[in-house]
Amino acid sequence: MNRFLAVAFGATVALAAATAPAAPVAANDMVTCFKGNIAPDAGIAACNRLIASGKVKGAPLANAYAWRATYFSRKGDIDRALSDADARIRLTPVDANAFQARASFWLIKRDYDRAVRDADEAVRLNPKDPDNWNTRGFAKQQAGDFGGAVSDYSQAIRINPKAAGIYSNRGNARQLNGDLANALADHDRAVALDPKDATYWYNRAGARREAGQLDAALADAEKAAALAPKLPQAQAELGLIWRLKNDLPRAMAAYDRAIALDPNLISAYAARGLAHESKGDINSARRDFQAALSIATGAVVKSGVGGDTTYFDAGSHRYHEVARARLAVLNAAKDAPASPVRAQAGSERRVALVIGNGAYTSAGALANPAKDATAIARNLRSMGFDVSEGIDLKRADMTRVIGDFLRNATNARIAVLFYAGHGIQIDGKNYLLPIDARVENGSDLASDMTDLDTILAGLDDQVRTNIVILDACRDNPTAKAVTQVAGIGRSVAVRSGLAAPSGLGKGGTVGAGTLLAFATAPGQVALDGDGDNSPFSSALSRHIGTPGLEVQQMLTRVRAEVVAATRNKQVPWSNSSLLGEVFLVGGKP
Repeated sequence: MNRFLAVAFGATVALAAATAPAAPVAANDMVTCFKGNIAPDAGIAACNRLIASGKVKGAPLANAYAWRATYFSRKGDIDRALSDADARIRLTPVDANAFQARASFWLIKRDYDRAVRDADEAVRLNPKDPDNWNTRGFAKQQAGDFGGAVSDYSQAIRINPKAAGIYSNRGNARQLNGDLANALADHDRAVALDPKDATYWYNRAGARREAGQLDAALADAEKAAALAPKLPQAQAELGLIWRLKNDLPRAMAAYDRAIALDPNLISAYAARGLAHESKGDINSARRDFQAALSIATGAVVKSGVGGDTTYFDAGSHRYHEVARARLAVLNAAKDAPASPVRAQAGSERRVALVIGNGAYTSAGALANPAKDATAIARNLRSMGFDVSEGIDLKRADMTRVIGDFLRNATNARIAVLFYAGHGIQIDGKNYLLPIDARVENGSDLASDMTDLDTILAGLDDQVRTNIVILDACRDNPTAKAVTQVAGIGRSVAVRSGLAAPSGLGKGGTVGAGTLLAFATAPGQVALDGDGDNSPFSSALSRHIGTPGLEVQQMLTRVRAEVVAATRNKQVPWSNSSLLGEVFLVGGKP
């Protein structure tokens, strides 16, 4: 699952309709404008005449704006829909439905702060309507406030305990919040309440897949496809499950069906591209990634009985980033022979990349990263990892080894990246510094560095466990120097250390199955150390190879040792979207 938005490949989430309340029929244009189930252009034309006539005032005029907004949204013209929603609110400023409808339009525009504000007002005006709580829950979910989303969905369920869709929505939010057991219970309840709706089977399939229940997930996805043969998300989910079961032919066939059903499903193109890449078909992979990037992210508004439903390809933004990262990797290697495929995705192959940068020319030189990298690489090799190692890498070399690693990881079950050296955050984005990074480049500074988000996006394909360990928060004079460079204005915040991943929970690209470990807390600096290794790398080297020790328990031991060794000056930090226990050496004792 995408830890940051609903079930992978875009969980289908229904929001309340932007349907206007009933109004008395006064003329043919009013009948047509308020009809709803007509072609958008015909509805817009009728509403235009009605509004321009000056014959309707007050609530009927507000209804005309509401319906025209609905027709505009069906055509994908959300800016005009928002303009009409504004006009509706000016006419009826105490209408909760008006604020709820505008919140839905802001969601389509991915302006989550405004969506939450409008949903707040809808709830304030009518706290007894479960749809208002549901809409605000979804807005909070999109904004990354998963706990707040669960709370709002729970209130909606208290008002209407028979609403299957709200149980399903709460299940999605609980998944994103790491509460997989209760998420599964919510999906079970949704299916029990409405077993004929394919959406609920499809959403439960994603939850069961994330729980490792592949056979049950497959059965649910097949049930969804049987109930709704034209639901492309069900086919895309089948593709991912078959890939996890190491059946690439069936996975490819499912992705093909998903794309045939919806040629604009970004997640299906990106997933099929990853499958092509895993079997060595680089040209087809490149075409699919290009196709994914050619489609705009967003949502689709579909009309139906009782109003409109907004369907979100919830992973669309994330899969744009995945496609962009993978395409960059493939393009960088297009003049070189493709790496041989040494194992299929279902194997237990484990790969690692270890980088230690210390011999900086512009940033402050560091004594220990090379030795840190050597120690960790030795550990990982002894643990059975296929390890690539890079010491004191310049920008071009760093780009090359990271690209090789991302290609190599395509057919692995576990991928580990360890980096020791300077890291910096610029406007909250994290960068790793090659040894030739220049601080005098002004606005081109980031081009000399390696964007961590790009690496994470390149690793994000949901069939692998990714562990990224960064001893990259060391005291860095570069941050101070950068702020003094001409062309870097006040709008750019440059700090030592690294930032907490901004994408977590907000449509970013850190997918389920990824753990990020930092040598110290976000925004803080770590010690390089007086001995042969930094305090963090020294502790990591002692504990990473412990047999039968789950990876997060291992990092807890590392944290305790670092805190003791530095007398509370340095506290390692981690953020995990792992969905189960991960053992780097052996299993449960």
